[in-house]
Amino acid sequence: MPDILLLQPPIRDFYLTRKRTQPYGLACLAACLRTAGFSVAILDGLASRKSRIRPLPAEMQHLRAAYPHMDLSPLALFYPFRHFGYSLDHMAQRVADASPLLVGISANFSAYAEEAMALARRVKSLCPQVPLVVGGHHATALPEALMAEPAVDFVICGEGEAALVALATALKQRSPSGEVPGLARRAADGAIHLPAVPVVADLEACPPPALDLIDQRFYQRHGKRSIVITASRGCPFDCSYCCMTRKGPLPYRRRSVASVLAELDLGIALDKTPVGFIDFEDEHLTLDKAWCHALLEGIVARFAHMPPELRAMNGLYPPSLDRPLVAHMARAGFKQLNLALASTTPAQLRRFNRPDASAAFDRCLEWAAAEGLDAVGYLIVGALDQNPIDSVRDLVFLARRRVLAGISVFYPAPGSRDYARCRQRGHLPTSLRLLRSSALPMDHATRRRQSVTLMRLGRLTNFIKAVIDAGDELPVPSLCPAWVDPKLDRYRMGRVLLAGFLADQLVRGVDSDGRVYRQPVDPHLCRQFHEALRGRPLRGVSTAHACVYPN
Repeated sequence: MPDILLLQPPIRDFYLTRKRTQPYGLACLAACLRTAGFSVAILDGLASRKSRIRPLPAEMQHLRAAYPHMDLSPLALFYPFRHFGYSLDHMAQRVADASPLLVGISANFSAYAEEAMALARRVKSLCPQVPLVVGGHHATALPEALMAEPAVDFVICGEGEAALVALATALKQRSPSGEVPGLARRAADGAIHLPAVPVVADLEACPPPALDLIDQRFYQRHGKRSIVITASRGCPFDCSYCCMTRKGPLPYRRRSVASVLAELDLGIALDKTPVGFIDFEDEHLTLDKAWCHALLEGIVARFAHMPPELRAMNGLYPPSLDRPLVAHMARAGFKQLNLALASTTPAQLRRFNRPDASAAFDRCLEWAAAEGLDAVGYLIVGALDQNPIDSVRDLVFLARRRVLAGISVFYPAPGSRDYARCRQRGHLPTSLRLLRSSALPMDHATRRRQSVTLMRLGRLTNFIKAVIDAGDELPVPSLCPAWVDPKLDRYRMGRVLLAGFLADQLVRGVDSDGRVYRQPVDPHLCRQFHEALRGRPLRGVSTAHACVYPN
C-alpha cells in the first residue's frame, strides 16, 4: 500500500475536455515524494469514460432558460449537466482500502472546489484518522475557504513540491508541521494560520513527473498516447482577468530546452504505444523565439518520420510569433494555432490591460495559411463593464478572417484583479460553482442572455465557416420549418437553421423529436450581427474559399 495517495476529484459540468485533464501536477508532486523515499499512488477520478446526468445545482437554475432543451444541431451549446468520472463513494472506499499516511486532493479550479470538498468529506468519514491536505490554484487563491471545511486538515498555498514532502516527513516522524513552507493550518484555538506563498526557484532541480502513475490508456487519442508538459510557470504579463500575472505570488520562470526534452524522452519511453499528441500547457510558449526554435528542433529530431500533433491549448500571444517560427511549428507537428486575441476594442483592451494584437493576429493567420495550419481566435465576452455590441464587432472581425471563432464567457478568477474589482463592486457570483464560462456567471454590462447569444452567434459563425470549407454556397434565406427529421445529419440540419437565421435573425435548435424551437437569444444582438455582415465577404477556416453574406 502506498504511503501517500494523491487524488484528482471527479467534476460536474456540461462537458469535459479530456485531453486537458491529465493529472500532470499530481505527477510532478508524486515525483518529489518518491525522491524523498515515499511510496505514492495517484487516484484519478476522471480516468473513467463514465458520466451520469445530474440535476442542475440550485445556484445554476438560471441556466434552465439559457439551455432549455437537448439540441441535435451543430449550433448546440450545453445540455445536460453531468457528473464526469468515478463516484465519490468509489474513490473514498479506495482510499479507505489503502489506509495511507497522508491524502492529498487537487483543487485547481474554483468552479469544481465543491466536488473536491465533497470528496474530502467522504474520505474523512471513512478515514477520520488520515490527515488530508488540499492544494492547487484554487487552494492558493482562497485558502481560508478550504480551511473552513472541517474535513480539510491542511492547505498548501503556492507550489507544493517542497511543502508536500516536508508535511509527509513531519507526519511520518510525528513532528510538528509548523515549519512546513506554504502550509495553512489550524492552531489549537481554531485560528487559521496563513503562510507566505513558496516558489520553486530552480525548476531544473525538480525531478521529472511520475508519468507512470497516470492511467495512460485513458488518455489515448486514436490509439496513441497523449503527453502533457509545461516548459514554464507563471506569466510575465499583467492581464486583469488572469490570476497568473507577474504581480501575482508566482513569478515567470522558464525551464531549459534540455530539461523539457529530457522529460519528453521519459514520456516517449514510458511504453511501446506511440505518442500522437503533445499539449504544452504554458501560459506563453513562444515568448523567446530562439528558445522555442531549439525546442522544436529537438522535437523534430525525436519524431522525424511520424511527428505527433503539437498544441499549445492555453493560447499563443500573436506578437510573439513570426513567419520562421510558424513554419518551424508546422514542421514539428502543429496543425492549429490557438491565438489569444481577447478583444479588438480599444476601451475593452485597456480594461483588460492588454495591448492591441489585431495586426499581429492577422499576420499570424497569413503565416498559418501559408503553412497549411488552421487557427482559432479566442475572444472574451461578458466581462465587467464590457459592452455586448463591442463583442459583436469582435465576432464579426473573426467571421471575416480565416480562423475559427472561440468564444470564452468571462468569469472572475480568484486571485485576479478583476475578481477583486467584482468583489468591491458587489458583482461576484453567489457561488464558486458559477466561476465557469458555461454558468454565465456575470449579469452586468453584458447581461446573461446577451452572453449566451454571443456564444450562439459564435457557433453560427463557425457553421458558416464549415459551409464555406465544404465548398458550398450559403443557403437561400427561408423560413424554418416546425420539424425536421431528427435522423438528418448535423450538416444538413445546420443548413436548415442557417437559412432560417438569414431570413429572420432567429437562432433555433432541434430537439430529440425533431421539433424546431427558438433559442432564447437577444434579438438586438442578432440583428446587429446580421447587419454588420450583410454583403461582406466571409472566410472559412481550412480552405481559401470565401463567400459573400447575403444582403
